[in-house]
Amino acid sequence: MIYDKLCNIGKYPNIKKEAVDFIKNLDISIPSGRVEIAEGIYANIEEYSLKNFDDTKMEAHKDYIDIQILLKGYERIDFTDVSDLKINIPYDEKRDIMFLSNPEKYNTIYLDGENFALIYPHEAHRPQISPDEKCNVVKKVVVKIKVD
Repeated sequence: MIYDKLCNIGKYPNIKKEAVDFIKNLDISIPSGRVEIAEGIYANIEEYSLKNFDDTKMEAHKDYIDIQILLKGYERIDFTDVSDLKINIPYDEKRDIMFLSNPEKYNTIYLDGENFALIYPHEAHRPQISPDEKCNVVKKVVVKIKVD
């Protein structure tokens, strides 16, 4: 996982230029939905209520890298390596997602609108956690980059 300030997004050669340009031009007024950025790169923009920790699930992808950015709010994300987890809900090829058992040990980051998380397919993550056990509303952009 890469976790860094948004101002550094262009410093990573594994993030394609089209994705960087899209991210640098993000604005809170962008409407919810899917945006096609370039071949093999798209973004999902969503506004949703955060969940209590017990109501969240570990997930992982196989075909896409996630770059997660908040435009509004504050969100906790837990993550760990997928190799230590059991599959609870098998991989859905169409949605590029599988759900995994919750680990005993994991790392935690917080998205706050000033930073981003780049999550690789070998990293399970549990997003949408309310950091203060209140279900706050956030607006999130998840840029998806096809794995070569």
